[in-house]
Amino acid sequence: MDYDAGRLRIQELDAVRGFALCGILVVDIWRIADMAVTDGSGVVIPVRHVLSVTFEGRFFPIFSFLFGIGFALLLDDAAERSERPRLVLIRRLLALGVIGSVHQLFQPGEALLPYALAGLVILLPASALPNWVVLVAGLACTLGVALALGGGLALVPGLFLLGLATARGGIVDTLDERVWQIAAVFAIALPAAIAAGMWEFRTPYLELWSTPAAAVAGLLGALAYLTGLLLLLRIEPGQVLAEVLRPLGRMALTNYVGATALILLAAPRLGLHGSGDYAPVLGLAVAIIVVEAVVGAVWLRLFEYGPLEWVWRCVTWWTVVPIRRVRTPSRPY
Repeated sequence: MDYDAGRLRIQELDAVRGFALCGILVVDIWRIADMAVTDGSGVVIPVRHVLSVTFEGRFFPIFSFLFGIGFALLLDDAAERSERPRLVLIRRLLALGVIGSVHQLFQPGEALLPYALAGLVILLPASALPNWVVLVAGLACTLGVALALGGGLALVPGLFLLGLATARGGIVDTLDERVWQIAAVFAIALPAAIAAGMWEFRTPYLELWSTPAAAVAGLLGALAYLTGLLLLLRIEPGQVLAEVLRPLGRMALTNYVGATALILLAAPRLGLHGSGDYAPVLGLAVAIIVVEAVVGAVWLRLFEYGPLEWVWRCVTWWTVVPIRRVRTPSRPY
């Protein structure tokens, strides 16, 4: 979710992480509120169907992919700062597992605990393998799961490995030099995502569990969203959007857990539990995003890390990390 860095933060990753959080939030609202999927006749509620094809399975892969990248970046830093870098990673994953275990009580099916387990079982051993092996394993695992098991949390190991291979391959550090490559991938991914989305949309709801339609559409949608955002961040309107998304991404752990609390508070008041009325869902999502973006921007003016990120970082490095933002005095000209 987040990564420690003796190096400078890669701001694009913060923006992309914040973007992924926004999409995940929409899905989390109807899951936490246990909203109805079908009407009384067993037909999928049209608005839910549209929202599913737009959001569900599209943002979670991005978030998982970024976790693998963050793991690789942190491992590099740990190798420079510690004599036992893998112990640093073990502490970090165990701490995430504890946070996830508590979070599971309020949002069953949340991602933190599975992330921690997959990190310990998959990422740690994989970090000792040649990068080409990690890449091939990531592709095989991701595609195999999508085609055979239908996606969901089962996609996490493969996406983690792809993120690890991407970071170790130096791609993250050279994004500015890869605009045309990103544009080429987007040009292929967008029509493929639209076609796969139509396939998912036209597949009867009860048959989605027995076909790879949702998983394939989700992965292609995630790729289109990711590359499209990376291109957007390179023009002026995208830079304005990045200013909103970066605080969300820098405090991803705090915002992910905090959003659950806000949903649990708001859902009963909006009558969402068991409801088939999806009109308030996007409104609630926007309200939570605005609150977290504003609070995050103010918080990060005073502190280096979000509150949960700070606790997580202290456990990771097994020391009390300074949290107050140190302002460097401006030089006279």
